[in-house]
Amino acid sequence: MASTADETQTPAFDRENLLAQARERAGLSDFGDMWFLEPMDQFIASANREAKLTPIGFAGQTEVIVKGLTSRLRMIEDIKRHPEILDEKVEVAGVILGLPRTGSTIFHRLLAAAPGMTAIRWYEVQNFAPFPGEEPGNPAERRAYAQAMIDGWLELSPELNSIHPLDPEAPDEEIIILGQMFVSTMVEGMTFCPSFTRWLDTYDQSKGHEELKTILKYLQWQDPSRRGKKWILKSPSNLPYAELVANAFPDALLIMTHRDPLDVVPSYVSMEAALYKLSSDLTDKEVGEFWFQRLAGWMRSFMAARARIGEDRFIDIDYRQVAKEPLVQAERVLSRIGIERNAQLEEALTEFLAGNRREQRPAHEYSLERFGLDEEAIRREFAEYRARFIA
Repeated sequence: MASTADETQTPAFDRENLLAQARERAGLSDFGDMWFLEPMDQFIASANREAKLTPIGFAGQTEVIVKGLTSRLRMIEDIKRHPEILDEKVEVAGVILGLPRTGSTIFHRLLAAAPGMTAIRWYEVQNFAPFPGEEPGNPAERRAYAQAMIDGWLELSPELNSIHPLDPEAPDEEIIILGQMFVSTMVEGMTFCPSFTRWLDTYDQSKGHEELKTILKYLQWQDPSRRGKKWILKSPSNLPYAELVANAFPDALLIMTHRDPLDVVPSYVSMEAALYKLSSDLTDKEVGEFWFQRLAGWMRSFMAARARIGEDRFIDIDYRQVAKEPLVQAERVLSRIGIERNAQLEEALTEFLAGNRREQRPAHEYSLERFGLDEEAIRREFAEYRARFIA
């Protein structure tokens, strides 16, 4: 019989095929500035070589890429038709950074709940451009798309429900949008691609943040109720690339959340194991080895960058204090960015906390042993950080 090797061949990403799929879906052809092709090509080469994607994972990551390219096509077209989008005045007042698993998600959502604040919603990071025929102010199909994603994720990896609260309407991370341009840690967070991450550390990602500014204008234009409000961004990707975000948003307060790496490292490695489970065949030990070194590298980069940025740009938030007195810690930040403390603010923050208690979700179970992690190695790699911020 003839060889059937083609039937079992591992699927591979192809740039032109992905671009063509997006053009067909959008019915459009203009991607604007094609600067993103360089990081896209680097990702494709790395993923095809290293990712160990399952068939489901390959299909899922293909959809991530195509939907991002499709949103780009639709946005470029909308800007052509509505050039006033670029006149929107967007104020990014604060950017949360820090190691992942430091309480940054709940703190981000708490700050965004304050009157006068706004943030990117989870359904928007998945599809930042309206779908065809979408009624202004009623993105029902994008919300449904986001909910279907969540349902699919939890079916494949139910432990995510205990790790990261997923809600189409909730504020979430801009790195998901930047990842659709192949310039954020979201890429490595969803696909195992070590050689790409090494390359990304040497690449000037500033064009991604320039486009993020345009996307924030685009989102504000879609929802005029955001005009005059202050935006709060959040992402662990801001830790290794702190100077990038500090330069992109020079007036933003840099809000650093802190938690002991002895807890952070196994917690985040557990999260990555759950995310990789959606798409790859990787062992817990492989995930642990990669992400321990990656997190340690992030912190080394950050500690050097913080000294160059300057202490006046930062406010430090301790995970333990947020657990004890969340309103006090939120108001510390909000006062720095010009949000007045009053009864309306207290009511809004209290209402948010009542509906978002940690005990409303299953406990997140993790351990050093499961991922081959060593406590002394963590102490050694994070010694400077722990001495300064955790002691």
